[in-house]
Amino acid sequence: MQEIYLAGGCLWGVQEFLRHLPGVSSTQAGRANGKNRDTSGYYDGYAECVKVTFDPQLVSVEQLIDYLFEIIDPYSINQQGEDIGEKYRTGIYSQDEAHLHLARNYIDARPDKHKVMVEVRQLSNYVKSDDEHQDRLTRFPGDYCHIPIDLLHKYRQV
Repeated sequence: MQEIYLAGGCLWGVQEFLRHLPGVSSTQAGRANGKNRDTSGYYDGYAECVKVTFDPQLVSVEQLIDYLFEIIDPYSINQQGEDIGEKYRTGIYSQDEAHLHLARNYIDARPDKHKVMVEVRQLSNYVKSDDEHQDRLTRFPGDYCHIPIDLLHKYRQV
């Protein structure tokens, strides 16, 4: 199993989408690359993200990035849907340099690569979100989500 951290705006919808993908064994809502170990401050530099544990024999890093690009606006800076601010930026983070290399190559191969605003960075700091944010849309399916409902449920297993 391997881990990658994907940021795509509000973590509730991103987690709900990613948790149903083939090859994903678990997800955890959290915050990546903040300035400290505490997520209580609003301007702490974190990106809301989802820690994705996956089986690379069932789903590749590139496939996970494909899925991420399906649910985000890759040209937007610090905004997804109605959520605005630095913590809603898009990003791909990992402690595995091979993951970051694959992510950079993925973006570089796109014809729109110069417009893509998804950051690709080494994971320097990760903090798990409070329990109230874990699997939020599973527990409260009516809560706000910037991801269109058809995409949110596209990969749900029946």
